[in-house]
Amino acid sequence: MLPPIEELQSHIHYTFRDPDLLLHALTHSSYANEATSKGEESQSNERLEFLGDSVLSLVVSRYLFEAYPTLSEGELSKIRAQTVCEKTLAGFARKIALGDFLLLGHGETQNKGNERDSILSDAFEALLAAIYLDSSLDAVTRFLLPLVSEQIREIIESHHTMDYKTMLQQIVQQSNGVILDYCIISEKGPAHRRVFEVEARLDGNVIGIGTGSSKREAEQNAAKVGLSYFGITE
Repeated sequence: MLPPIEELQSHIHYTFRDPDLLLHALTHSSYANEATSKGEESQSNERLEFLGDSVLSLVVSRYLFEAYPTLSEGELSKIRAQTVCEKTLAGFARKIALGDFLLLGHGETQNKGNERDSILSDAFEALLAAIYLDSSLDAVTRFLLPLVSEQIREIIESHHTMDYKTMLQQIVQQSNGVILDYCIISEKGPAHRRVFEVEARLDGNVIGIGTGSSKREAEQNAAKVGLSYFGITE
């Protein structure tokens, strides 16, 4: 029994010119193998997944490049990796209820394969490829960006990838001859629980003060405060 693709198309706000492309994207290898064993013609979504992986990377990379001009290449790479990982893609798939429309073999259906992260993330990538082949990269971008932009914002706000020192240094480098340095102004507490206080100084002027359990953490926090000197806040 084929899935109600009209309902899925309403979820993703995209109507396929070639509905067979969408069905192809929804077809797991377990379903395709069972169909082939019965003499029926069927292809799994694995090749579409391969293409979708590249389409996804391009859309996310371009968005990060344009939306976050102060981030370094290393930071952009870290954020992209978290955005396109299996767990995140499975989350995107769940938001559009993609699992409800997958074509799975009997065994995968019994084992609730439509809830597994690996199957959902692969199908999501296949869906991106299907939209790309059916229309254009712009169509993929329109569908994907609302999901991606929110996720990226959450990643950045979690502070897991932010390198405030690098961000501040990149801004300072735009002015020739300006010197940015960090000075420890105090160390407190016992050896196993030290607290460092650091000043970020621009040409000798304090633009940020930060504390932390290590020099690096204190410097990062001082740089974070220093970014506000340039109008960059969380």
